[in-house]
Formats: sequence, structure tokens, C-alpha cells
Amino acid sequence: MREVQVRHAASVERAGAERGTHDAGMAPTPNAPVPSRAAAASAGIVAGGVALAATELLAGILPGAPSVVLEIGAFLISLQPPGAKQIVVDLFGTGDKLALNIAIVLGALVLAAGLGILARYHRSWTTAGFTGIAVLGLLASLRDPLVDGLLALVAAVLGVVVAYGVIGWLLRLATPSGEAWMPDWGRRRFIGTSIGVAALAVAGGGVGRILLNSRADAAPTPGSIPPAVDPVAPLAAGAKLDVAGITPIVVSNRDFYRIDTQLLTPRIDVSDWTLNIDGMVDHPFSLDYAELLAMEMHEQYVTIACVSNEVGGDLVGNALWKGVRLRDLLDRAGVQAGASQLVGHSFDGWTAGFPTAWLDAPDREALVAVAMNGEPLPAEHGFPARLIVPGLYGYVSATKWLTRIGLTTLEAFNGYWVPLGWAKEAPILTQSRIDVPKRGESVNAGTVAVAGVAWAPDRGISAVEVRVDDGSWAPAELSAAISDATWVQWLYRWPATAGTHILSVRATDGTGEVQTTDVTRPAPDGARGHHTISVQVSG
Repeated sequence: MREVQVRHAASVERAGAERGTHDAGMAPTPNAPVPSRAAAASAGIVAGGVALAATELLAGILPGAPSVVLEIGAFLISLQPPGAKQIVVDLFGTGDKLALNIAIVLGALVLAAGLGILARYHRSWTTAGFTGIAVLGLLASLRDPLVDGLLALVAAVLGVVVAYGVIGWLLRLATPSGEAWMPDWGRRRFIGTSIGVAALAVAGGGVGRILLNSRADAAPTPGSIPPAVDPVAPLAAGAKLDVAGITPIVVSNRDFYRIDTQLLTPRIDVSDWTLNIDGMVDHPFSLDYAELLAMEMHEQYVTIACVSNEVGGDLVGNALWKGVRLRDLLDRAGVQAGASQLVGHSFDGWTAGFPTAWLDAPDREALVAVAMNGEPLPAEHGFPARLIVPGLYGYVSATKWLTRIGLTTLEAFNGYWVPLGWAKEAPILTQSRIDVPKRGESVNAGTVAVAGVAWAPDRGISAVEVRVDDGSWAPAELSAAISDATWVQWLYRWPATAGTHILSVRATDGTGEVQTTDVTRPAPDGARGHHTISVQVSG
């Protein structure tokens, strides 16, 4: 009996020594018990998830701490090849940022699963793997001017410590005790613990992201915006058509489209913000927020659009913008004769450039906008200030979170999107869209309201026409235009008959140019073609 006890004690001691060697990061002996591949992969996934959740929670609690998911996402965006933007927008539309977030998390968990399997025999390699991921997150975080460098280092260390601690704990639970098998109670303990820890990770990460989003979405508090010296008149009664389902002539801030490279809305502290005007100017200068607001304020309605907008798409909107005339800032700086390009710089280095000649037209008034639809510029639309340039696609003009206006030449500099396959000069094309009825909708025979919007800033819209099937083009009724810089609503009263019908729309701009029937993709300078839908008319 004593001999059996001695053998058992020796076996336990040997198994403990083997586990100790394994836990210390050394390769186990050939006969050492190891967890199954599935258990090790699960342990890696849970450890990776907990590490991500810990950094998300830290970012949500401490302003200036980075969200590793968002920072790696921003880094990946900076590495995108030409054509990637349009592919992503085509696939996910305005959900592209959510899709990238999910892809990064899934990719990280797959990598963590691999590190978990590797930990069965090479724990030190697994540690190196988690450390490498943390270093990548740290380097990506340090690119963000809104991230505190010390907090970025804390987040990286926290991620490694948490990941290594959790995977070590779970692998110990998953390792058989001196036998090549694990009893049912052991498996149940490992599975239950893993599920519980994963649930805590999901909850912690969710709380962190909620805190991050709530901080990012908080309304700016800059105080009141001074009134415009030339306030716009109230919209005339004819500026809006009374048609159910048509796009409002002025899109609310909440519903206004948003396309940019930021995965999380930046929160710019106005106490630290300045706007610099420099480059090829005689008198470079800087303004803080209060000094900018002290200048004369002007306001105007302007329709802006994203070049990625497909024919019939909704990446376009009209709003009332208020701010300082760009012309006033440039006059103060004294633009040099050779300057042929104006480049807007965002807080993170994003750039958009357009020809200075675009501002030569006396009735084309660009703004450094600080307000939108009567409210301080929302954070997601560029607070504290952004550029609004009538007639140009946003990717060459509408710099949000503006910190610098630089004057240079067209040959000397390319904005962010130009090397990625988009045109350097990008006037907004003449376009029109059918809002009602919707594609594939069923309507009753009789008079049917076919309506939508049409835009050609800053040339204006002179006519809109609708065609049913292969018939002739028929004129539509137009709303009274606010200005040439804005879209109009249109309405065609269609005497619909039973059957399936094809509806098409085209617009004519203020210069007499008719919207082309030629079909092109958005790249490199905007989508072309007529918006066409099919509807079913019941008798």
C-alpha cells in the first residue's frame, strides 16, 4: 500500500514539474500532458477577447486612452490600395466603419486562436505574439493626435498582461493532470470558466465602446455662434413640394450623410484648437476659435455630395452653413501669384485640395463653416470648423476638423484621395434621383406622384424630365430654387396604367447641359447615368 502511495506521489510530482516547465515557457517533455487543440484555441480566443475588452474599457473611461480596435482600423485605412474605397462603399454603404470594426475584431480573435494552439508547446512564442499585437496597437495609436502617448503605452501593457494571464489560467484548467485525458468535470469547469470570462469580456468591451461613443457623440459646447451679417431670408413657400416621402429640401443634421476616414467621431477641444493659414502667402497667421468667431459671419444654403455616390444614391445633402468667408481669410494672408491650389488639412493630417481658380467667380462663396442648420457644427460633421466649397465633391474640398489651410501649386501636392485613383479636379456632376415611388414598389393605377431631387451646384437646375418605359421625356414641376448652389425638388404627375413600368429621370443644369445617359462608376470623378427604377401598377 505504501509503495502505491509513493508511486502516486511521484507521478503527481512529475506531472506538476512538467506543467511548471510548460507554464514557464519552456517546451514540455514529449510525454507531458497538453490541452487539446480545440481547448487551446478557445483559450486563445477568450484571452484575446478579454485583452481587447480591457483596452476598450480603458479607452471609454479615460479620455486620451486609445481604442486598439479603432486605431488599428485607422492604420489599415491609411494603407488601403487604389479602388478599395469604392469597393467598401459598394458593399457596406455608410455601414463601412462598422464592417471594418467587426473585421478587425474577428481577425484578432482568429490570430489569438492560433496563438492559443501554439501555446500548447511554445508558450514563449505565444507571449511574443501577444506582445507583437500590442506593439502594433501602440504604434497605430501613436499616429492619432488625440491619443495620449503614456495612456497608449498603458493600454499596450494592459493588453499583454491580461492576454497572457487569461490564456495561462485557461490552459492550466484545460491541461489533464498527469493523464492523457481530462475527466468530464474538468472539461465542464474549463468550458464554464471560458464562457463566463468571455461574457465578462463582451460586457466590458461593450461598456467601453458605449462610453467612447457617448463621449464622441456629445454635442459641442462652444457657446453661441454670432449671427450672420447677411442672414438668409426664410425659405419661400415654393421652395418645398408637398409630396409624402420626398427628401426634405433641408436635411437635418442627424440625417445628413457622413463619409470620412474616421472610425470614431473626433472630439476636438477648442481650447487647444487653432487654424493656420500658410504656404504661398505673404502674411501667414493663426486663429484660435474665439478669434475665428469674432470675424464676420456669413451664411448660405449649399448642397454637398460625396464622389462615391452611385446614381440614385443618398450620399448628398443640403444644409444651411454659417461661417467665415474663405475669401476674407485669404485676403488677409495675401495669396502669392504662383499659388494654384488650396489644401485643407484635418487634425490628423488628412488633406483635400482644389484649384484656387475655383474661387475666382465672384458669386461662388466658400466658407470656413462653424455652424450647420442653425446649430454649432456637430462633431461628426467637422467641429470646430470645416470647409464648404460650392460645386466641388467633398473629397477635394470639404475638409472636416480643419486645422490648416495651405497654399501651394497643383503640381506640388496631391490630396489624400488623388494617389488612390480619384481625379484631382472634381466638380459635382449634374444628377437627379427618384425618391418616390421606391424601386419595386406597387402603386395603384391613376395619378401617381413621381418625385425626387436634382442638383448641379453651383450651376443650378433649370429642368427635370421623366420618362415612362420607352416613351418621350415629359417635364416635371420644380420647386423654387434657393440658389444655384442647392438642389431642387421635382414632381411629375404620372397617369399610371396597370402593369410593370420603368421610370427614368434626367436633369438639365443652369448652363443648359443635359444629364448624360452614359453610365460610369463613381471613380474617378463621379457616377453618371439616369436613375431608373421599376414599379408595379395594379389595376
